[in-house]
Amino acid sequence: MPLVTASLYLPLEAANYEVGYKEKTPFAKTVRTCRQILKFEPALWLFVDVEGVEPTNNAAERAIRPAVIWRRTSFGSQTKAGSTFVSRMLTVVTSLKFQRRNVLEFMALAVGAIPSWN
Repeated sequence: MPLVTASLYLPLEAANYEVGYKEKTPFAKTVRTCRQILKFEPALWLFVDVEGVEPTNNAAERAIRPAVIWRRTSFGSQTKAGSTFVSRMLTVVTSLKFQRRNVLEFMALAVGAIPSWN
């Protein structure tokens, strides 16, 4: 039996069970999880069919690691505005590093482009 077929055996079997609409048992949760897995099944095996698609999310994990470390060591932010600022700055910094661009140079240009700051 091919790996793809074998890996779907249990989700397919579990998804066929009937559970009540608002049933909250662990069994019902498992059945719903199996149904969700089956909805995304083609995407689960994309790395097998498409050249260049990585089978892991290591790049994504490495990209968010600095943000996780910052949050852990700085106790986060105290306001919604602070959280928004931090998330945007971390996104900009991560994107610029991925593009191998200078963060300080970009920030100086961005601040200089604001009309009220000139």
